[in-house]
Amino acid sequence: MGKPALVIMAAGLGSRYGGLKQIDPVGEHGELIIDYSIYDAVRAGFEKVVFIIAREISDDFMEVIGDRIKKYAAVEYAYQDINDIPAGYSLPEGRTKPWGTTQAVLSAKPILGKGAFAVINADDFYGASAYRSIYEWLSAPRPHDGKSHYAMVGYRIENTVSDNGSVTRGICEADENGYLTSIVERTLVEKDGRAARYSDDKGATWNPIPAGTLVSMNFWGFNKEFFETAERDFPPFLDINLLLNPLKCEYLLPSEVGAQLHAGYCDVEVLESPDTWYGITYREDRPGVMKALESLHAMGVYPKPLWK
Repeated sequence: MGKPALVIMAAGLGSRYGGLKQIDPVGEHGELIIDYSIYDAVRAGFEKVVFIIAREISDDFMEVIGDRIKKYAAVEYAYQDINDIPAGYSLPEGRTKPWGTTQAVLSAKPILGKGAFAVINADDFYGASAYRSIYEWLSAPRPHDGKSHYAMVGYRIENTVSDNGSVTRGICEADENGYLTSIVERTLVEKDGRAARYSDDKGATWNPIPAGTLVSMNFWGFNKEFFETAERDFPPFLDINLLLNPLKCEYLLPSEVGAQLHAGYCDVEVLESPDTWYGITYREDRPGVMKALESLHAMGVYPKPLWK
């Protein structure tokens, strides 16, 4: 069994940042959040990085990110294509939005083959312990019992909310053995004192999310069986969602993992991280992220500059 790869979902970077060359650095020496992710991954043992990008940002991505990273890890590229949907289906007229994170991961299947891999978002800071725990998990043998075995790095809700507005989070429940029992995507989650709350009705009513509740931040450990099941589930997803929301429905990883879990196709071990997640959901988040990373440099967690 080869070493696990790190898959970084970056296809949406260009649209979110108005062009890759406008990505704001968060480190004193021009480091981007993705630099910290790859630095932590390489330290944990990952030797191969697969970037999932959109073809239209390919040249900029290689110039701004990829060419620098290939000095430290093997780099390959997969391309998320809005037209890459199952046979017999066609792109809805007027659709410009990609099909979501599950479709993004499926685009990397030809590169990853039969190997195990971790999946992260390109613009989230997860903390070094997450990469160590997922690499160790991916490197260990799994039982051949007819079930797929996955892992998810879970974060405490209070370590993942923004001071500047609402966020989307996969709210998780786990059993006494640390295995996921349910995951529900909540699209309107906001800070509430030392914990959080969510609304299903655009803020008319709110429900508490207690401190310590585990949430998914799209940090997964998968194997080749994930591709087989996700490909099989794509047509039923389209059958339902093309009727409900043809222009904006998304085939999302938390929802697909939750569906596989509910059907009994897989188990998901939750690797709880004590670290604080950082991301720039809102422009106002950037100063706080920069301050937190500067503190980590000062404590010696990261060298200065990051890449020497």
